[in-house]
Amino acid sequence: MNLYEHTIIARQDTSPSEIKQLTEKYSNIVEKNNGEIIKTENWGLLNLSYLIKKNKKGSYIHFKIKGSGKVISELEKNEAIDKKLLRYLTVKVKNFDLEKNFFSKNEEKEKREISSN
Repeated sequence: MNLYEHTIIARQDTSPSEIKQLTEKYSNIVEKNNGEIIKTENWGLLNLSYLIKKNKKGSYIHFKIKGSGKVISELEKNEAIDKKLLRYLTVKVKNFDLEKNFFSKNEEKEKREISSN
């Protein structure tokens, strides 16, 4: 089994309930094709580097997937026709870093910076 990190960017006007539906939809596609979702991260609404289909921001959803290449091809085939998505990217990795969540709000760190001033 191969390990993949897969990120999708949804349109900026996508509601939180639609984000949840997208997450469930693509998780189900992975599971139907004998894949396994190790971890799902919702990175939230982030600024894009450049306009994509007239959008300045996008809602990022990141999956850590264990499966075969068939899982990824089926996933990307469905994402290519989804009008709610702006972009998607899949990267094959050797192992997962399950400790860090790079885009989470690090409230403890912010509190320490405020209290030290």
